[in-house]
Amino acid sequence: MSISDAGTIPGRHSCEVTASMLSPHPDHSPAMKTTLASPGILRWRQLPALPDREGFAGSFAGVSEDVLLVAGGANFPDQRPWEGGTKHWHDGIFALEPGAKGWREAGRLPTANGYGVAVTAAEGVVLAGGGDARRNFAEVWLARWERRTVTFTAWPALPRPLAQAAGALAGRILYVAGGIDRPDATQAQQVLYALDLDRREAGWQELTPCPGAERILAVAAAQGDAFYFLGGARLEPDEVGQPRREWLRDAWRFTPREGWRRLADLPRAAVAAPTPAPLVAGQILVLGGDDGGQLGAAPAVHRGFSRDILAYAPAADAWSRLDSLPFSHVTTPAVAWGTEIVVPGGEVRPGIRSPEIWAATTGSA
Repeated sequence: MSISDAGTIPGRHSCEVTASMLSPHPDHSPAMKTTLASPGILRWRQLPALPDREGFAGSFAGVSEDVLLVAGGANFPDQRPWEGGTKHWHDGIFALEPGAKGWREAGRLPTANGYGVAVTAAEGVVLAGGGDARRNFAEVWLARWERRTVTFTAWPALPRPLAQAAGALAGRILYVAGGIDRPDATQAQQVLYALDLDRREAGWQELTPCPGAERILAVAAAQGDAFYFLGGARLEPDEVGQPRREWLRDAWRFTPREGWRRLADLPRAAVAAPTPAPLVAGQILVLGGDDGGQLGAAPAVHRGFSRDILAYAPAADAWSRLDSLPFSHVTTPAVAWGTEIVVPGGEVRPGIRSPEIWAATTGSA
């Protein structure tokens, strides 16, 4: 088994890199554009770190009543995985109020959980799916900050359990795509579900799935009524029946009027990048991710994941490299909090988490 969540959960790194891992077919790669309107320079700062020595990967995060919430996730609190450590799933919730100098404990999730979908809506933070070591979940919860604690309301469950799916809120429609239905799956689910937040009683609608490969740990984004589904990794069984990954670069957009449309490929693979991807000045930003460039690297020599920021301009259907990150966190959400983009912790190298919280505002170069 792999020691890296971003590398293979489930599954393991393959020491052999094939062309299909880094170049989908047919090749829709664009020439890199340098004349696109820039969304500006991201100016990063650190917020107070989470009050946990290790930090977490696969946490849920969002904003309710202007309070930043981070909950659940998994880590190796005793020993590193290559030393025989066991992964632990968590149910704790931490809250950071505006201007506060530190986090407060704010209750517990209904169950220990990680690697689900989290989006901020007008009602609060929607938590969809996820899982633990034994099973994945279909439950969906609304988390709300109320009187210095977090309360939960059950919302319609997903049609099937899903972890490592990607989701985003396009207007008032919550989309969830891809993922796996059980922790030991050797194939991802090729699904697209939609929930109208104004008609929750109707439940989830099953829509035509992405025509590309089924995948996990993709990046989701939304602009207007459009849902974007970017990169990720395809699973297939290896010669002994263990899940093996194929790194993906293809990009897709779904709208209710037109269905799916293939877009220009990402310049590189992006697996487990912070999601939903932020939208800045009309462009979608993919913040790092695992590009597959260090497959099989030993923990001691792993350099961390990609720090490239990729910007996608929908009007031009073109990608550009915007800037570099001061961190390399993967398997973590991205959250819009006021005027900032927040990346709350995550995995920084295989099996290693970080409690650091990074936040960015945009400005001109």
